[in-house]
Amino acid sequence: MSVAEKSQKKSGGLGETVSVIVQALLLALVIRTLLFQPFSIPSGSMRPTLLEGDYLFVTKWSYGFSRYSLPFGPDLFSGRIWGAEPKRGDVAVFKFPPDPSVDYIKRVVGLPGDKIQVKDGQLFINGAGVQRQKVGQIDNRDITEESGPVDVYRETLPNGVSYDTLDLIPNSIGDNTQEFDVPPGHYFMMGDNRDNSSDSRFTVGFVPDENLVGRANVIFFSIGGSASPLEIWKWPSQMRASRLLQFVK
Repeated sequence: MSVAEKSQKKSGGLGETVSVIVQALLLALVIRTLLFQPFSIPSGSMRPTLLEGDYLFVTKWSYGFSRYSLPFGPDLFSGRIWGAEPKRGDVAVFKFPPDPSVDYIKRVVGLPGDKIQVKDGQLFINGAGVQRQKVGQIDNRDITEESGPVDVYRETLPNGVSYDTLDLIPNSIGDNTQEFDVPPGHYFMMGDNRDNSSDSRFTVGFVPDENLVGRANVIFFSIGGSASPLEIWKWPSQMRASRLLQFVK
């Protein structure tokens, strides 16, 4: 084989490698933009439903697509394409309205046009109290972040969606609020860890439809003890095997 032939073969092999890499990156971009996006839980605001160290897949098509469906949120268009309204009770990832570079995850409790209020720890929607029943206590620091037992209340929304909430502090600042009128095209979000959640009662405010990224769907990995999933040697002691492949409710 001549030097020219060897050079041509090497050049062709490099070109094929680059082509495969580019195709793989484009495929990953399409999947991340249109189908699924991995998301890690950064705080305890959704305990006991979601824990720090949970890794989820978020379905991007659930609410249609906006500029925030794309990496870095380029201002290419406004509104949503193939938009669909979230259901009350969905656990949704969205862009923090004051700073869209930050991802938040909360539960949708208020839809456009709703009147939302919390009185004595009970959620009210359009003047009607949401069913709230104490179901026991959790005494597990990995779940509650607390060193002692924490009261657990199960809420059932008007559409039948039920989930557990934590009550860390009786008569906390978020247990009694003003009545919020959710404007058109916006949603009211709350964390399940009611006394430790920055949500629509406070700094988050109403979340515009455009800021929705997707619905939390399934936990594909979970590890406690502030461990990284890359620290494989910690898996035997810190991996939460019971949470793997659990659907988010």
